[in-house]
Amino acid sequence: MTTMLPNIDSERASASDEDRLAWLALALSPGLGPKRILDAMQRLEAPSQIFALPLTALEGLRFPAAAAQFIFDGKARAAAKAEWARVVAQGATVISFGCPDYPERLKEIYDPPPVLWVRGDVHLLKRPSIAVVGTRHPSPYGSGIAEMLSRDLAVRRLLIVSGMARGIDSCAHRGALAARMPTVAVWGTGIDVVYPKENKKLAEEILAGGGAIVTENPMGTFPAPQNFPRRNRILSGLSVAVLVVEASENSGTRVTARCAAEQNRDLFAVPGNVTSKNSWTPNTLIKQGAKLVATWEDIWEDLPSQIKLELEAEAPAESISETTASLLPDPVLRPQEAMVLEVLRTDESLQIDEILDLMETQLTSSEVFTALFELELAGRIRGLPGKNYVRTM
Repeated sequence: MTTMLPNIDSERASASDEDRLAWLALALSPGLGPKRILDAMQRLEAPSQIFALPLTALEGLRFPAAAAQFIFDGKARAAAKAEWARVVAQGATVISFGCPDYPERLKEIYDPPPVLWVRGDVHLLKRPSIAVVGTRHPSPYGSGIAEMLSRDLAVRRLLIVSGMARGIDSCAHRGALAARMPTVAVWGTGIDVVYPKENKKLAEEILAGGGAIVTENPMGTFPAPQNFPRRNRILSGLSVAVLVVEASENSGTRVTARCAAEQNRDLFAVPGNVTSKNSWTPNTLIKQGAKLVATWEDIWEDLPSQIKLELEAEAPAESISETTASLLPDPVLRPQEAMVLEVLRTDESLQIDEILDLMETQLTSSEVFTALFELELAGRIRGLPGKNYVRTM
């Protein structure tokens, strides 16, 4: 669901539309960061007053000379109108800090973005959510558990938020989509710049599934490295908690974990093999007080009571009473499929020749190939490069 923006050139444009244009104009002005914009707006009776201020008054708001001149000359307003038109052409919307649709949780952080560019359902941003983050190079175990936990939490109406990066982020979104629930992707680029490019289909699936794509960056913003650490404060700021699944010592995931701590968000982590470099961050976070997570219940029992009541009121009755690790029933397997599944592992892949050797006395090669095909089709296993196979969670 997309909120279409009105025509700002219309004489009937409301004061709230003009205020939103003012927020957008400041966000597009050179040298102005979120905190300076928010501080300045608090000193005005209405955001739209910014367009009528003399140059000295603009400089009195602690704006850099270039930004003050940009606003005074009318260039900021013109840039905002042009950006607004591009946003409308994309079927998207912008919501400013002063809009009713702006998420309250995000307002709690030290430097909330003055403007959010959104494609999809803006109302999702106010829902209880959990940020699921981790390495771009996960193990089969990490991929599987990220997808499993995201699916099980999404079924219970907890919104899954992630960054749509390669690896754990993508698995988190896919888990929510597998539960047929919406998910929110927070980008470090403009809403018209898909990154990484191979996730274009995933972005389309997120929107088709009723989800949303969110960014604080103007349209056309390319994937500059500095954008992603800044993006991470939005991931944690939108959420009631952050779940870390596999990340090395120097991973950007540590930035999100630090943001969560600074924003007083609950922090959860999935433990990993101590010999794996991707276990360093989650294991360290657990030592420092993050809650160890093995199943969705570990997260659910620590959610605030008010949020649990809200989510349980929305979920179907069978979801609340279910006690197993997943609400999605597994398909019935044929004997050959069950035998092949039994030899596969979640934490280590097996090459096709190894599988054939293990099953040599029990199944023919054609039966093994058929079983692998059916298991992969059912989502019980995942095929990896080099004809390697790993069991999903």
